[in-house]
Amino acid sequence: MSRFVAAVLQMRTGRDVARNIDDLLGLASDAAAQGARFLQSPEMSNILERDRARLFETVRSEEEDPMLAAVRDFARRYSVSFHLGSIAVKSGDRLANRGFLIDAEGEITASYGKMHLFDVDLPNGESWRESATYQAGDCAVLAPAAGAVLGMGICYDLRFPALFHALAKEGADILTAPACFTRQTGEAHWQVLQRARAIETGSYMVSAAQGGRHEDGRESYGHSIIVDPWGRVLAEGDDAPGIFLAEIDLERVREARSRIPALRHARSITVSRQGFIAEQAAE
Repeated sequence: MSRFVAAVLQMRTGRDVARNIDDLLGLASDAAAQGARFLQSPEMSNILERDRARLFETVRSEEEDPMLAAVRDFARRYSVSFHLGSIAVKSGDRLANRGFLIDAEGEITASYGKMHLFDVDLPNGESWRESATYQAGDCAVLAPAAGAVLGMGICYDLRFPALFHALAKEGADILTAPACFTRQTGEAHWQVLQRARAIETGSYMVSAAQGGRHEDGRESYGHSIIVDPWGRVLAEGDDAPGIFLAEIDLERVREARSRIPALRHARSITVSRQGFIAEQAAE
């Protein structure tokens, strides 16, 4: 199908996995009742926990994760495509920040491990070291979903345009960056980055987000968003939990890419360093 309704499900995930599952399925039920055929949840839908020991004690393997099982059952019962934006799962002696694409039969058709880990010190004193806990993914992922081709990203990946350009070049109609953006970085960069990735590639951007103050003390920006291939914002939230819907029309992807064929015009780049030897000799 060339047209369908997509829904981004904005959450305020806490420490209780069972409660997070109930919250997610409640949002998903409302979205399905409003005609959504493609649903997406945010990064870390199953738990947000800064205490590393408590996090490792709570998180399960992919095969044992209760949210993944519940979402698979939901997709099967409601005959929808469901992009579980990401969950924390055990991966050897570390964790993985992994998203899952689930089809209308409840089968996992694709999974993606976040490639770019958020190791930063922000101006307001916030410090994050995802690499201390999580293992980075090593491969971009493209997969069919609801009649479209989906390119999968997660949160900090949004700042790396080469990833989204590669996915679009390989045929993605919809690009994604479900997230838990900090309030500080979200206020400054969230919408402009989402629109930029859509405009650069002539693709839809569909990105569910965490929003508000969480039980572990962090504050996330929210503003789950759907942007069309011309850079127009079709739906956007605030920082409260909720559902935000927009129609996806795949013909708009073709139109945008025919108007501005940037993907076809892109060239490999060689950088020529000039003037450095002369400058050093002058010193």
